[in-house]
Amino acid sequence: MPRYRLTVEYDGRPYRGFQAQAELPSVQGAIERAVKGFSGQDIRLIAAGRTDTGVHATGQVVHIDLERDWPAQTVQRALNAHLGREPISILAAEVATGDWHARFSAVERRYLYRILNREARPALDQGRVWHVKKPIDAEAMHAAAQALVGHHDFTTFRDMQCQAKSPLKTLDVADVRRRGDEVLLVFTGRSFLHRQVRSMTGTLAEVGVGRWTAQDVADALAAKDRTACGPVAPADGLYLTGVGY
Repeated sequence: MPRYRLTVEYDGRPYRGFQAQAELPSVQGAIERAVKGFSGQDIRLIAAGRTDTGVHATGQVVHIDLERDWPAQTVQRALNAHLGREPISILAAEVATGDWHARFSAVERRYLYRILNREARPALDQGRVWHVKKPIDAEAMHAAAQALVGHHDFTTFRDMQCQAKSPLKTLDVADVRRRGDEVLLVFTGRSFLHRQVRSMTGTLAEVGVGRWTAQDVADALAAKDRTACGPVAPADGLYLTGVGY
């Protein structure tokens, strides 16, 4: 049974997250219906990671196992055709080799968070950025973010509903920079806790607008206490941009 590796882009706004849920729209459900539409096969796809309601992706990776040995390009084209008007696109498809697995073979996940930092609200990017009117100091945010890099207990930045067995995670990259009216945050690590990126982003934004200091961020991390976290950033500006294998 051939396994296909798919790279997926999607707008998360119409969906109640990536994971399939009964009676609720999901990215996974839409792709599985597309597979059924072209192959006649009921499948359960596996993703590199789940995204929450409203979170987007430019480089999500999933795999599907099909009974028939289709050319990879045929799979890509057929899925895109059957996805119709869904805001989901299969960017690439290839036949996986060996025991490759979309989730368990991943060694790196990359996220981008976009903050629109200007007075005027977004007209074209509504739902795709977090709009913050107050001026943000991106350099101060970057300096504060370095306290989060490394292997830590991220309980402070872990959602209360997180199902991970351990709060211990390694954050390899936490980069904050300004590009015009946008402040961009890039986080890279092997894996993340539920809402960890949004929790870190919201906390760092407090530094950017002058309400917190870099020491406050370090103290919050050291507290290992969810109540020490700053506000959680909205889903709008978060993107899963890539998965490394």
